Amino acid sequence: MKLLVPIDGSRFSEKALYSAIDYAKKTDAEIYLVNVVPWTEDVDLEISVSEREALRTGLEKRGERVVSKACDIISGEGLKPYCKAIITSISVPDAIIDFAEKEKIDLIVIGSQGLSPSKRFKMGSVALQVIKHSPCTVWLVK
Repeated sequence: MKLLVPIDGSRFSEKALYSAIDYAKKTDAEIYLVNVVPWTEDVDLEISVSEREALRTGLEKRGERVVSKACDIISGEGLKPYCKAIITSISVPDAIIDFAEKEKIDLIVIGSQGLSPSKRFKMGSVALQVIKHSPCTVWLVK
């Protein structure tokens, strides 16, 4: 069985990671990690090209750190993670779903909210879209 944990550094994605680890230990499942960096090339901001490039680079480096930390946690639990550090995409949910389809993932374990500052919705928009359009079962961790 293959588990996918989209990880963004939020406390919700960390809870999802630990839930996936517990499940993998019981079922001998493989854990795949992915961090999706939002596309910044067409962002309509009044910033220069070099500032936009610095923003993208910063997001990618942060993503690499988040995935590396999660891989270390999984390895520390005696499991072998499959770390897919960075995917850049216009749509974060689409990138997660596309990855799940390509890798034939059996279960996506996702946090109920990510790094979005919005507290208006009880469930994050990324998680909601993944649940709606996923090719496999999704386990939402609160």
